[in-house]
Amino acid sequence: MVKIRRKRKKISITKIRKRLVDFFKRLSVIEYIFISLISCGTLFLATFVIDKAYYDALVDKYISNLQNTTVIAAAEYSNYASLEDAVESGMNNRLNVASAIGNVRLRLVNSNLEVTWDTYGTDTSKTLINSKILQIFQNEKTISEFDKENGKVETATPVYNSSDELIAVLIGDLDESEVADVFEYVDDIDFALHIILVTVLLVILFINIHLIYKKLNKKLDLVADIAQGHTDRRLPEGKLTEYKRFASDFNKILDAASKVDDSRSEFVSNVSHELKTPITSIKVLADSLNTGEDFPIEVYKEFMTDIVTEIDRESKIIDDLLALVRMDKSASALNITAVNMNEMLELVLRRLQPIAKKKNIDVLFESFRPVIANIDEVKMTRVITNLVENAIKYNESNGWVHVSLNADHQYFYIKVEDSGMGIPKESQDKVFDRFYRVDKARSRQTGGTGLGLSIVKNIILMHHGTIKLHSEEDVGTVFTIRVPINYVKEVK
Repeated sequence: MVKIRRKRKKISITKIRKRLVDFFKRLSVIEYIFISLISCGTLFLATFVIDKAYYDALVDKYISNLQNTTVIAAAEYSNYASLEDAVESGMNNRLNVASAIGNVRLRLVNSNLEVTWDTYGTDTSKTLINSKILQIFQNEKTISEFDKENGKVETATPVYNSSDELIAVLIGDLDESEVADVFEYVDDIDFALHIILVTVLLVILFINIHLIYKKLNKKLDLVADIAQGHTDRRLPEGKLTEYKRFASDFNKILDAASKVDDSRSEFVSNVSHELKTPITSIKVLADSLNTGEDFPIEVYKEFMTDIVTEIDRESKIIDDLLALVRMDKSASALNITAVNMNEMLELVLRRLQPIAKKKNIDVLFESFRPVIANIDEVKMTRVITNLVENAIKYNESNGWVHVSLNADHQYFYIKVEDSGMGIPKESQDKVFDRFYRVDKARSRQTGGTGLGLSIVKNIILMHHGTIKLHSEEDVGTVFTIRVPINYVKEVK
């Protein structure tokens, strides 16, 4: 028979420590404090449990010793026929000896409830009535009791004669002062332990709060430095979950602000360039006219036509810029009314039909159902016009543009699809950026400013909608718009 020995995996102290460190790193501030409190609370509770166990053990010990003394003393009476015979043989003296050795008080009560002997001598010949004596005369069982308030331990034991008849009850009491002193000492130790535990708990809480405050203060100092203009700095994440979340979210805000600054700088640069280009062209044309002599009238007309074209382009750029500024300023500029979307789309497509005819492009409109929506008609008209006009301008001759309208109980959907040249993948994420052009040369030829799609996206966002783009080169492009049918103004 072959015995297979399984190798036990050795868990190194380093691994255990690493796991513990990783565990505490994942804790939040509240969890960290909670675990500290639970640990101290458990220790606090443990002292109560240990104290009670010790207390109960001490009581059991006292009761056991007292029972042994009374039972042994009571057993002596079984050698005699009556209490009188026992007294005559010196039983009372033996009770005194047992009392002295056990440091207990012994009282013998006969069937008439009379104390025939008291080792302390105070209750002899007195009548003693209590529940324990009556119970023993009825049930003939030893009864033990601990009175916590008075620190008193008492035992009552039945006494039988030689004929096994119940003739008396032997009551044993421990010295109250001794018991009280012992339990008072235990209570003092217990109180001292609780004071120590409460102190430790407060110290741990203070240390935790101090460490949390210290770390938070460092982060606040760094935030103050960033507020003073040191925007290149970032908050360290730290170990605790709240610090990580705070630092991560704050750093994201800084990154977003940095991107906004970069975008603003790029925007200003692009605006300057776009506004300067037509002016430069106009200046070149004007200088040519000024320096030239005896130009034919046709040349003058051609130059003036070019100047007018550049002025129109400049005007269009300025109009688009103003539109962007107005939309960036506030969404409250929306003029919301109930609009028949079917009629609005048909009207826009009719207006653009002449442009489509020039390139022999078929413009198709498909409506799945009547749609009435709460929108800004002027701005939404601009959206549809821009998308369909782009689909026509950047399409191939003899191509097609398909516009569809659909809706459900919450949104309406407009899809503008074309058979054009498509948009490269690397440009699809940028087409909504201001002044971005996929093909700059062709955009200038078609009169594009690079702001149209940015305006479109802003208008859709103002209506709490979304716009998505899907495009393949040499296949075509699809813009899908989703807008809520009922506009709900945001409450700030």
